[in-house]
Amino acid sequence: MKKEYDFSKGERGEFYHPEAEFIFPVYLEPDVDDYMNQLAKERGLDVQALVNEWLRANIKLFNSVPERVS
Repeated sequence: MKKEYDFSKGERGEFYHPEAEFIFPVYLEPDVDDYMNQLAKERGLDVQALVNEWLRANIKLFNSVPERVS
């Protein structure tokens, strides 16, 4: 790394794109990753599609259970 950088010819906001969408990575534990990859392969699906389907189903299930009041 240089001690100093020359930004005199730089343009503010040149690489800024307000419509850009950041998608953060999700890292699965090795056993879960292996299982999902195998299941996706067996069903002829993309792993991402399978995981999203699974999460949506679990969100529905979670939302269908009433909250307990202690």
